[in-house]
Amino acid sequence: MTATDVRPAAVPPEGTTPDGSAELDTALDAGAPESGRVDVGALSRLLLGRWADIRTKSRAAATDERIVRDDSLPLEGQRERVFGQLKLLVDGGHVLRAFPSRLGGEDAPGGNIAGFEELAVADLSLQIKSGVQWGLFGAAILHLGTPEQQDRLLPGAMDLSVPGAFAMTEIGHGSDVASVGTTATYDPETGEFDLHTPFRGAWKEFLGNAGRDGVAAVVFAQLVSKGVNHGVHAFYVPIREVGPDGRAAGFLPGVGGEDDGLKGGLNGIDNGRLHFTHVRVPRENLLARYGQVAEDGTYTSSIASPGRRFFTMLGSLVQGRVSLDGASGVVSKMALAIAVRYANERRQFAGAGLDEVVLLDYGRHQRRLIPRIAETYAMSFAHEELLALFDDVFSGRKDTPETREDLETMAAALKATSTWFTMDTLLEAREACGGAGFIAKNRLTQLRADFDIYTTFEGDNTVLLQLVGKRLLGDYAKQFKGASPGDLAKLVGKRAADSALHGSGLHRAVQAISDAGSARRSAGHLRSEETQRELLTDRMQVAVAELGAALRPASKLDPQAAFDLFNEHQHELVEVSRAYGHLLKWEAFTRALATVEDAGTRQALTWVRDVYGLSLVEREIGWYVVNGRLSAQRARTVTGYLDRLVRRLRPHAQDLVDAFGYGPAHLRAEIATGIEKERQDEARAYYRDERASGRAPISEKALQKASKGR
Repeated sequence: MTATDVRPAAVPPEGTTPDGSAELDTALDAGAPESGRVDVGALSRLLLGRWADIRTKSRAAATDERIVRDDSLPLEGQRERVFGQLKLLVDGGHVLRAFPSRLGGEDAPGGNIAGFEELAVADLSLQIKSGVQWGLFGAAILHLGTPEQQDRLLPGAMDLSVPGAFAMTEIGHGSDVASVGTTATYDPETGEFDLHTPFRGAWKEFLGNAGRDGVAAVVFAQLVSKGVNHGVHAFYVPIREVGPDGRAAGFLPGVGGEDDGLKGGLNGIDNGRLHFTHVRVPRENLLARYGQVAEDGTYTSSIASPGRRFFTMLGSLVQGRVSLDGASGVVSKMALAIAVRYANERRQFAGAGLDEVVLLDYGRHQRRLIPRIAETYAMSFAHEELLALFDDVFSGRKDTPETREDLETMAAALKATSTWFTMDTLLEAREACGGAGFIAKNRLTQLRADFDIYTTFEGDNTVLLQLVGKRLLGDYAKQFKGASPGDLAKLVGKRAADSALHGSGLHRAVQAISDAGSARRSAGHLRSEETQRELLTDRMQVAVAELGAALRPASKLDPQAAFDLFNEHQHELVEVSRAYGHLLKWEAFTRALATVEDAGTRQALTWVRDVYGLSLVEREIGWYVVNGRLSAQRARTVTGYLDRLVRRLRPHAQDLVDAFGYGPAHLRAEIATGIEKERQDEARAYYRDERASGRAPISEKALQKASKGR
């Protein structure tokens, strides 16, 4: 069965209604080409992006029956299967792209992540288990170690002869890595560090490979030498014996731990906790790219500031957040591909004729899925730009403090907003498929269980957005640094004029006069790229300015009062960062749109972009009205115009999700195989035959109506 089997022929005709529907349709038709078909192949190639070949290879591997998830296995069976799959990835050459060519790698950081995130198609446990081994354990050695340490320690991580854990998080200090309690105290008499966990809250927790498979770990601890704490550094630490079969055996002396056991999801990963009781670590195993300790205990670093050194070390491990943003897009695409296919085949309730209506012909069903398709496209285009920036930085082409800071900010904003969106989309897709969505073989419930943790690992989303907000505030404050009295007067004057224009209602009045009560004119303004950019940018910039003004007194307060002031405004800080993340996605979508050549595809994709942009405005409609950015007329038009856009995109819904590039072998959901269409066609054929043969019973309603007619 082809996708055209589930695609409606045309948009149902619409009449004039009191809410200006006909005018809104006129606004939609303005400039639209006659052909509205989408070039699915071209759109799919656009979404595959710069690393299309690598993505395609990884997707093909993800359909291998040896790689895909097996739901029939118990806990230990899942773990053993996923560990075996890692070996298959090694054998298939899927894991070496990010590593140095001198060690058999490809020096391709962006391509590595592009391939890695597609493993979500097979099993999220496999994706994260491989991420632990090569994206955390291996990457820490690569980015925090010296060339000598890379040559000595990376080969075992790369070929899986040394399965490893990434021991950063502590049960008592999750996102607050700078405050970890584990210590590594240098002893100049032995040339070793004394690695010690002084209390239960300092146990390393939630570590992949720690529960069963890991034989080494990169452990983050406070480096103490000559009585001075130099902050958090990373150490390569063997943690288990290696048995005759080459697998992990018992813990080494001084190392202890526990298995986390059954989790809410991702049970193919052996998460566990580790603790250390005066474990001796050779000085050579301090990963020393950013900090070194001489034999006599003298500490040196190329970065003088302890704070900047700490953030530089953590920033070098940003690829985890980059990859989770990409994996979010993969999972959203799969969920929506399943839900849209089912909605295009499942029929429910009789329409104007005798046939029942497919779910996606209902306006509410369109509204619950099509805006999510739009946001998933925005996520995909923004991730491609994030991946390009990551590749530029880690290939060394554009590795500067400024580009690293941009990368860290962008990765935090996108990871947080994308994982939250995907988690919500999985629930919406499940509900949109009714009871069928709750059946395990249709995969949505398992995807949601496995994906749940994405919102809090590699940085809790709320904490990440606070970091983004601080960067935005810092950039805002730079406007005032070194500014002359005249420059400051101009800034104050501009803000006063802005406040007068929007706060007085003058701006709304101008809009009302311009629109002259016409829904079409209001919609014409809203579909303008410039208008959408202005609205989304204003939302962020005004919020940053207001927050900056509210927090400015903190610099003159005592520490407790400054903390209390900041604490009062944490919610605003998170919200402004959300707005920034959404603006990044809208801008990326707009840039991608400019590259589309086919007129029909470009028109449909423009509507998709507009759905995303105006959905963001609709979510914050109160802010736009209260702050004078939208008149009442335009505020009312936002929802009506969105409804029309969504309805206009309904015929393209299947094309849009088909362009994601995931077929039945990737989705592995029964309701996405065409089986529902077969069931519905069988039922419709049965009732047609019954009616044609005269065997169909007469309904009581029809009988009553006939009786009244007599």
